[in-house]
Amino acid sequence: MKFLPQVAFLIALGVTAYLIYRRVSRISANIKLGRSLDRTDNPSARWKTMLRIAFGQQKMFDKPLVGILHFLVYAGFVLINIEVLEIIIDGITGTHRIFAGLLGGFYTILISFFEFLAVGVLLACVIFLIRRHLLKVPRFSNPEMKGWPALDATVILVVEITLMAAILLMNAADTVLQAKGAAHYPQTGAFLFSQMFTPMLEGLSMNALVVIERVGWWFHILGIFAFAVYVTYSKHLHIALAFPNTYFSNLQPKGYMDNMESVTNEVQLALGLKEDDGNMPEIDRFGAKDINDLTWKNLMDAYSCTECGRCTSNCPANITGKKLSPRKVMMDTRDRMEEIGEYIAKGGELDKALTEGHGLYSDERISKEELMACTTCNACTDACPINIDPLSIILQMRRYIALEEADTPQSWNSMFTNIENNMAPWQFSPTDRFNWAENLND
Repeated sequence: MKFLPQVAFLIALGVTAYLIYRRVSRISANIKLGRSLDRTDNPSARWKTMLRIAFGQQKMFDKPLVGILHFLVYAGFVLINIEVLEIIIDGITGTHRIFAGLLGGFYTILISFFEFLAVGVLLACVIFLIRRHLLKVPRFSNPEMKGWPALDATVILVVEITLMAAILLMNAADTVLQAKGAAHYPQTGAFLFSQMFTPMLEGLSMNALVVIERVGWWFHILGIFAFAVYVTYSKHLHIALAFPNTYFSNLQPKGYMDNMESVTNEVQLALGLKEDDGNMPEIDRFGAKDINDLTWKNLMDAYSCTECGRCTSNCPANITGKKLSPRKVMMDTRDRMEEIGEYIAKGGELDKALTEGHGLYSDERISKEELMACTTCNACTDACPINIDPLSIILQMRRYIALEEADTPQSWNSMFTNIENNMAPWQFSPTDRFNWAENLND
């Protein structure tokens, strides 16, 4: 019986590790469904971008209040995990506050600092709940945020509040047990915030205090294990993916648009600028119809999306009442990727999976009306706190509409024809291009 808690802890740790490994493997496989893309150039600039955008959270502070609150949650999440490390070691070895003996008086200062962060996280999450459910910030009320997305955000905030409260209650009970000289509870002294709750526990029996402390301890660590698994199914996956996603950011200027390699090759062949050596890549499709036509970075973007809605709230098309929502584009891409990934995981083939359900380009997911509303202004990409690029997906899907379905508006078709025939969007001969300047010297 002595080792039963350790055995139970090891089982919980093992199950958690297995579930996270299985889920991470699925996510990785889904991202690899995308086309290849080289993002290994300029590593120094990429590291700087990651440190500035993901680690430094530069874009979050475009909205100072939200930036400060998010930084509290972020710092709390990162630093409180040091205490989680102690809990894991204690759970495996059967010790209690193993770092207390190693750090001496500094241990009390350290845990007090963690409690400060815990209270900061708790207050920030309460404010975020108020913003969502009482103040009803408009960007959290778009049609794509109904149902699961809204519930997901609420669940995460409530869980974080509960976990932080469990830390304070656990530490308060621990402090009282220390004062009563309970065995197995090393003397650390009172902690900064949890000591405020000790008066209401001092009248309880030793057994009751041990139960409260142990329940708090188990609830906290099992809650963290459950949270770690849940995050891999949640929009909060950005906690992990924000770093690689910003590292692999597009370093080109915002207004730069890549040429389609397949079209470039065809033009160069036609102009005699390149010879067909027999190794020209086969063209399966122009543009993107489904997720396998997008790049792996597009798919990583989809998994990294925080659903914060800054892209949509800055989109001129959405602001003026158009159907387009860049956030919905990312959410639809992720949902479609999950659908296809699940089919393949059950033993199905990709080609068959692509025929199942609603494709990425469809009225049920991303419709032509949404894609044609985009002005390619890049406001969505510029606003994203972790450099997600919805415009890249939109452009690739519009290329599919133009080149594969020839289904662009008539005004666009006239422009395309003029560019092809006259090398300009206007319907006049290139030889007449400078007629306007003939009488300038008169």
